[in-house]
Amino acid sequence: MTQSHPRISKAVIPAAGLGTRFLPATKATPKEMLPVVDKPAIQYVVEEAASAGLDDVLMITGRNKRPLEDHFDRNYELESALQKKGDAGRLAKVQESSDLATMHYVRQGDPKGLGHAVLCAAPHVGNEPFAVLLGDDLIDPRDPLLKRMVDVHEQYGGSVIALMEVEPEQIHLYGCAAVESTADGDVVKVTGLVEKPDAADAPSNYAIIGRYVLDPHVFDILRTTEPGRGGEIQLTDALQQLADDEKVGGPVHGVVFKGRRYDTGDRGDYLRAIVRLACEREDLGPDFRTWLRSYVTEEM
Repeated sequence: MTQSHPRISKAVIPAAGLGTRFLPATKATPKEMLPVVDKPAIQYVVEEAASAGLDDVLMITGRNKRPLEDHFDRNYELESALQKKGDAGRLAKVQESSDLATMHYVRQGDPKGLGHAVLCAAPHVGNEPFAVLLGDDLIDPRDPLLKRMVDVHEQYGGSVIALMEVEPEQIHLYGCAAVESTADGDVVKVTGLVEKPDAADAPSNYAIIGRYVLDPHVFDILRTTEPGRGGEIQLTDALQQLADDEKVGGPVHGVVFKGRRYDTGDRGDYLRAIVRLACEREDLGPDFRTWLRSYVTEEM
C-alpha cells in the first residue's frame, strides 16, 4: 500500500491523575514525578515521544502538577552551580529534560476520564493526527513501539492503538479489542472495543496498553460521548465509534506489542520496573545484580 497519510508531529500526555494508589507519597508530589532509578517516570515518556519524531508535546495536567512544568524547564541556578563545580556530567543530565521537546501545558479541570483529558488537547492539536502516551506505561527504548505505530498510521491512516496479549484472568484490568488479522504480522484490524470486560465477556485477550495514534475526528465523537464505565468519558467508547464507521476518521488498527514494557501504575510493578532497569544499567547493573543475587539467596 502506498504511504500517503501525513506523518504526525504532536504528542499528548495525560497527567492529571491523583495517583491515589501511591499515597501518601503522592499527597504533594505528582505520581509522574516518582523516580524510576534516577529519572522521573514522565521523562521516560517524553523521551519516547521525542525519539519517535514527535517534538511538540502537550501535557494535560491538573492541580498540584506544577513540578511537571518545572522539571522540563531550565533551572539556571542549579545549572550555574554545576558549571562552577565543573560537574559536566550532572549538568548534561539536568539540561537534558529541558532540551527534549517543545513543551505545552493545559489543565484538565474536572477529572472526567481519559476521553475528557484527550478532548482538552483539541485546541492545540487542531485538525492533525496525534499520539497519546499514558505515563503509567514505560516502553523500553530498544523496542520502539510508538515509531512503529506512526509508521502504521502513515500506511493505513485512521487510528492505531497498541495491543498486548495478556492472560484471560487479567483482561478485566484493561480495555479489550476484537480483531482481524492483516497482511502485516504485527498489525491487526480492530473491529470492536470494550472497556475492562469480565473474562467471560471479553472478545479476545488483546489488551489495550497506553499508546495511541488518533485521527482528529475523535474530538468530534468525544464531545458527544456520554460517561461510560466508572462514570467517566472513556476513550475506548470513542474508538469503538471510529471502528464502527470507517467513513468518519478512517479505520482503527492495532499494533501487537511483544517487547519490554514497564508498568509503573501499580506499586508492585513499579518496584519491579526499577529493579529491571537498574539491573540493565551499565553504571549500576554489575554491583546491583551482585547484591541482588546475594540478597535473594539469603532470603530464600
